[in-house]
Amino acid sequence: MALRISLYPFVYRLVPLFYYLLRFYLSLLRVRVAGEEIALGCLTEYGRLIIAVWHQRFLPALAYVTKFRNFKPIVMISQSRDGELAARIADKLGLVPVRGSSSRGGTTALVEILKALKENPAVIHIVDGPTGPKGTVKPGLISMAQMSGAVIVPVIISAKKVWIMKSWDRFMVPKPFSGVTIEWGQPLVVPRILDSSRQEELRAEIEKRLSERHAEADRSLGWKDPL
Repeated sequence: MALRISLYPFVYRLVPLFYYLLRFYLSLLRVRVAGEEIALGCLTEYGRLIIAVWHQRFLPALAYVTKFRNFKPIVMISQSRDGELAARIADKLGLVPVRGSSSRGGTTALVEILKALKENPAVIHIVDGPTGPKGTVKPGLISMAQMSGAVIVPVIISAKKVWIMKSWDRFMVPKPFSGVTIEWGQPLVVPRILDSSRQEELRAEIEKRLSERHAEADRSLGWKDPL
C-alpha cells in the first residue's frame, strides 16, 4: 500500500507567511469606497448586518475588511482542508470563521452564525458559494436574515485591471496597483414572518440588485461586458 503523506500540517505552519504576503498584495491595490455610511447607519438602526458578496469578487474586499475588525465580522468558510487554511488566515484578518457551507455542514454553520450574531453585529456572507452556480443567490441568505433580524446590505466590488481564473465563478484577482471600487448598496429588510413565495421574491430581489449594480460598476471601469 502506498504511503500517503499529508502536506497540510506543514502548510498550516506557513499561515503567518501567507497572511503577510496577502496583506502586502492587498496594500498594492488602490481602493475607493462609497456608501460606507449606509453600513454604519444600518448597524445603528438594526443592530445586525449581513454583508452580501459574490464569491467571484471577495478577494479585493479583504483590503478593506480590516477597517471593521473591531466589529469582529463573522464569515462562513467550508469544512475542507483548504477551508482550514482560509479560516486561519481569516482569523488573522480579524474575522470570526464559522465552518460550513450550503453543501456541507450548512445547517450547523447557520446555527453557529445565529449564535455568533448575538455577540458580533455583522456577518460576511458569500451568497453564491462555494460551488455556484455563479451569480445565483442561495436561499440561506434570506433564512439567515429572517431568523436573526439582521438587515441585508449588498456590496458591489469591481476592479480596473484583473486576472480571471478558470474556476466555476471566473474568480477575479485584481492586478497590483489596479483601481478597485467597493460600494455599499441599499439595505434589504427581511420580515420575521414570510411564506415561501415571499422568500423567493426577496431572494430574487437581492440577486437582481447584485447583478445589476455589478454590471454598472464594471462598465464604469471600462469593461464592455460584466466580468
